[in-house]
Amino acid sequence: MSSADLREEMTCFICLKIYTDPVTLRCGHNFCRVCIDCVLDTQEGSGVYTCAKCRTEFQERPALHGNTTLCNIAQRYLSTQPEQEKTGIFCTYCIHSSVSAVKSCLMCEAYLCNNHLKIHSKSLEHVLAEPTTCLENRKCSAHNEILKYYCYDDDTCICVTCSLVGDHKGHEVDLLYEASVKMKEDMKSSLEKLNANRKKTEDKLQILQECRKKIPEKAADMKEKLLKLLRGTREQQVGLEERVLSDISSQEEQVSLSVSDLINLLENKKDKLTKEINHTDELCNITDPLSLLRGCESDVEMEDTEDREIGDEKIHSAGKLDDGLISETLHIILSDILTGINKDLYIQETKGMILDVNTASNNVLLSGDFKSASGTDIKQNLYENPERFIDYSQVLGNMCFSSGRHYWEVETNETEYLMIGMCYPSMDRKGRKSLIGVNNKSWGLTKQWSRYYVRHNSKDILLTPNFSAHRFRIYLDFEGGRLSFYELSDPIKHLHTFTATFTEGLYAVFCVWNHSWVRIRS
Repeated sequence: MSSADLREEMTCFICLKIYTDPVTLRCGHNFCRVCIDCVLDTQEGSGVYTCAKCRTEFQERPALHGNTTLCNIAQRYLSTQPEQEKTGIFCTYCIHSSVSAVKSCLMCEAYLCNNHLKIHSKSLEHVLAEPTTCLENRKCSAHNEILKYYCYDDDTCICVTCSLVGDHKGHEVDLLYEASVKMKEDMKSSLEKLNANRKKTEDKLQILQECRKKIPEKAADMKEKLLKLLRGTREQQVGLEERVLSDISSQEEQVSLSVSDLINLLENKKDKLTKEINHTDELCNITDPLSLLRGCESDVEMEDTEDREIGDEKIHSAGKLDDGLISETLHIILSDILTGINKDLYIQETKGMILDVNTASNNVLLSGDFKSASGTDIKQNLYENPERFIDYSQVLGNMCFSSGRHYWEVETNETEYLMIGMCYPSMDRKGRKSLIGVNNKSWGLTKQWSRYYVRHNSKDILLTPNFSAHRFRIYLDFEGGRLSFYELSDPIKHLHTFTATFTEGLYAVFCVWNHSWVRIRS
């Protein structure tokens, strides 16, 4: 058994010091005789006595049986480590020699060694405490009485008069010892949460640190891949090469800065949690109930360490370079070699997509080529179909994407309301949960009153600054779990990327209100 374990076995649960004249209760737990006597004295008149450790109840005041073996072991242990038990405060009654005090009596305002402690009065008025605190600080400043209770309503230590006729009359109060036990239990519970929170933060921090290490490698791989694509047409691609490499380097810098910001946030959070843990550890190690409770008076409720939570989605998506955006730049500038580039990048332009009339709401009007959808007040009287949307003017595309990388383009008119996105085929077809983005089975770009949002699972993210777009590109990397929206402007603008682990095939989905329309251009 280690020295620390041995010391723990010989530590009194009440005073948290090595046993002095240890005694045993019938339940088997040991305490210093003076410590347990004080506890039992406070329980006098309540009709029941309890063990301070296990709360075993006794109908009569339990007999205290001296534990000679434990006493001898404790004395032998103390003799091997004398320096750790010296308090620096000496017994008031040992006038011929300096003997270290083990307790102080608040009633007598005196310090007591082991010998004088044994003969000291054990009446309720003689309250014993640790000898490390100024005795005057143990008394009520208003009534000059010993502080015996803790007021939960005002989070402060009070005397008997305070609790009976003073400002704390009628408040919830408890004995200092009982209050300190409860406080320590609360702090231990908080400490467990803090440790778990720090572990969670450390795990996220490790993921981001590993991610940051791989960013240059990923950027280098992407550069090499693009260089290989462009070598065959070097004369025509000199300007494009410089632009693309600059874009990738810019992405690398931006992504690195973004990940570094996340790492700084998590490191700050970790430091904050460590400080809180250290502070709580220090409070838990305080043996004096009054000092403990006073230390907690201004900080009774633990601070919420979840002030800036960084979600797992952001952690796992950090460090990813937007090869979709690079590909879109290539498409605009080098349309004549787009097919070859897409082939090498494994990105397929979606051709042949039309709108599925079987899913169209009765308030959706489809064009003759099934490429356009518009909102209408005139009911279409379409036949009933379990796949048809009922409560919202929505319609699905006819193609299911369950693998690979794909993109397609859509065009819209100048309207106040519009939604485009992707969804699982299992998305509800009626009720509030059937609207794009108001469930965990769809992801959408929404326009409302000239403002754009992206929405998933009823969570909106406002896209700023405001813009007025009529053409969009949707890019899907199924295995990579990325769904991106771009504004087809010059230059092309990345609007948002959702990251998810897709569990079903995905369909394009559109929502049009009256006077709004959308058209598939691919």
